[in-house]
Amino acid sequence: MLKPFFDAAMLAPGRQLTFRRTVVAHVLLVTALAGSAANAGSFEKLTAVAQLTLILGIVEGAALVGWRLTQMPKSQALEFLLTSPVQPRRVFVAEALVGVARFALVWLAGVPVLCGLVFVGTVDPRDLIPLALMPFVWGVVTAFLLTAWVYETVAVRRVGELIGLGFVLLYLVVGILAGEKLETWLAMLPPWMGGLAVRDSLIFLRDTNPFGVVKLWFDPNWEHWIAWEKFEILHAIGAAVFVVAFARAAFRLKGHYHDRHYKPIDSSRENQSDKIGDRPLSWWAVRRVMEYSGRVNLWLAGGVSVLYAAYIVAEDQWPPWMGRTVFQLFEMWGGAAGIATALVILAGVPAVFQYGLWDPTVQDRARRLELLLLTDLTPDDYWRASLAASWKRGRGYLVAAAMLWLALGISGRNTWPEVAAAFAGGFALWWLAFAIGFRAFATGNQTSGLASLYTLGLPLVLFGLVRVGWVTAATFVPTAVCYTPLRPDAGVTPFWAASLSLVIVVGGVLTRTGLRRCDADLRAWYDANHGAKAG
Repeated sequence: MLKPFFDAAMLAPGRQLTFRRTVVAHVLLVTALAGSAANAGSFEKLTAVAQLTLILGIVEGAALVGWRLTQMPKSQALEFLLTSPVQPRRVFVAEALVGVARFALVWLAGVPVLCGLVFVGTVDPRDLIPLALMPFVWGVVTAFLLTAWVYETVAVRRVGELIGLGFVLLYLVVGILAGEKLETWLAMLPPWMGGLAVRDSLIFLRDTNPFGVVKLWFDPNWEHWIAWEKFEILHAIGAAVFVVAFARAAFRLKGHYHDRHYKPIDSSRENQSDKIGDRPLSWWAVRRVMEYSGRVNLWLAGGVSVLYAAYIVAEDQWPPWMGRTVFQLFEMWGGAAGIATALVILAGVPAVFQYGLWDPTVQDRARRLELLLLTDLTPDDYWRASLAASWKRGRGYLVAAAMLWLALGISGRNTWPEVAAAFAGGFALWWLAFAIGFRAFATGNQTSGLASLYTLGLPLVLFGLVRVGWVTAATFVPTAVCYTPLRPDAGVTPFWAASLSLVIVVGGVLTRTGLRRCDADLRAWYDANHGAKAG
């Protein structure tokens, strides 16, 4: 039974090309992180590199496994499998094994690079556990949690969002505001609140999570057996979470498919006519992109940005009973300029991937275009719909980045012209992401390669150039247009102005070309792919 699924995943030319590109990108990213670890010089920097490796594994697992599984029910071609003698649960298990196998091959490609750190004496062989094993494990766990979340009913997801908001607030208070002063805070609790029980629970949550275990693992102030004990407890919990999420997703596959394609429209639903107006495509694209809006992620990013901005403004007057460690880690990772740049990149993800108008398969895109191309829609309508969806999904991250830029100006760390330059660069960078995504939508090309370059490749190049001291060269990386103006060794220079102008020009050319050729390119793509085989 498994062979046809693996054949479809690994033998199709398009998927082979995507797989090879993913492997190359992964090896380059791991090499950059390994180079940073080799030059770390302190356990704090080594810990930061290990945590970035963990983030890489989580992101790749979500993309290679979770994304595939969450997109599968969107295709009506799945109905043939769901009505066949093959049980829906077996279909899910087969697709899940394919995704995990692809992710394992990608991750194994970077393991020899991490082993090089052992040969040069940077880390011990046992340190490969948090560097190589943990990122893969938590990438898989994250993928199935994401899948189970997407497969759930709307009512369950709404309750889950409220629970997620509670955990975000808990993290902001315990993990950031209290931070290393947590025990001082807990000592002030009255006895009737169960101080010891609350203290032990919160410290457990602080230390027994993937990032906490990595920190304990590399911290020389802790005995290694303590970190190993936390590692065992954490992964026992992770195994339980994985089993529950996997089983729930497997049993919900058919129900989720029916919810998407056969659920009757509730007659009590609010009339949408006024909201639709005279731009139905824009209304539909926004509704589509906000189906899974990622509000929990936005709450977390916004909350962290508010607290970090407050710390920047009141750094000298920051109360001694409040934590500083997390903010000091932010300073080590590039400070407010680096965090704001990361937020701008996150804001550009919906734009460059074109979540609003894109379809996961050639067949779905062809069926949709078969209807859209018969209407009176113009290239401007497609452009407005794409812009509305991209802006609706990404604007919250731009607001979070703006808070950090304003904090830098208010605190005096940077001059207001430098802050204004960062604002201009941030919006120019977002505009470039949108222009790339819209042009790719019109031509029918998958944006995964360009999107990965935008979200991972360019920041990596910028980080590498800055690390070796080539700040002037780094200025010409598009990602730098909102980063280098705030650096003391760069600032607002003619090189930055030239880079900003280039980003604006490229974005403008792509937008103009996309609008001019949109209708012709969409029709050409439809003529070439209508009735094409899946592959």
